[in-house]
Amino acid sequence: MKKTVVITGASKGIGAATAILFARKGYNVVIGYNNSFQTAKLLSSSLLSQGYSIMPFKVNVTNKLETDLLIKETVYKFGSVDILINNAGIAFTGLITETEDFDSDRIFDVNLKGVYNCCRSVTPTMVNQKSGKIINISSIWGQVGASCEVAYSAAKAGVIGLTKALAKELAPSGITVNSISPGLIDTTMNANISIDDLNAFVEDIPLGRMGDAEEIAAAALFLASDDADYITGQVLGVNGGYVM
Repeated sequence: MKKTVVITGASKGIGAATAILFARKGYNVVIGYNNSFQTAKLLSSSLLSQGYSIMPFKVNVTNKLETDLLIKETVYKFGSVDILINNAGIAFTGLITETEDFDSDRIFDVNLKGVYNCCRSVTPTMVNQKSGKIINISSIWGQVGASCEVAYSAAKAGVIGLTKALAKELAPSGITVNSISPGLIDTTMNANISIDDLNAFVEDIPLGRMGDAEEIAAAALFLASDDADYITGQVLGVNGGYVM
């Protein structure tokens, strides 16, 4: 029986690379998106045309009713939710003294509350199955913090704390919960970084380059596999050695 993976924020960047990889590996893939309808439609259509099992689904992860519906419709279509990958996220850069409430609230709502909502929504299904894997996408800034990204860093640190606590809570039910902590990855989220800043950042990366979205996807595929059954509550850094 094919396994089913739900990926939030799957229309582009890391999420899209992860959706493509899991589809190619034979999973049923639910492509969660919110505002990026056109890119989600193009990705879904491309994968469906290649014969893969795909279901696009519009979901605002900050709304618990919508994350509940995401899981309900996935189970209705595919029979189970075997893996949840909480990838939906947004970025914001600015001094804390210049950060408006709207911006900080939005960062916490999407990057932390969204993960919390999706975990709450999927837990009853996975507990009933007595199996499941939850993979939360955090960030190196959740580990070490970033100047001018205080809200983002705090939210991503919260994801790591959530991961560790939930791993302890769900372990008796045979469910693993882990986090991936990407470094500087070549995606549109980092497109606003100036060339000078980008070059300076890369100089501090021991492996001397940015990462690719596909490398984060490969880490998620490993954590979703049977080979990772004895791994839970961990933070897997994929950062070129920037954080050790």
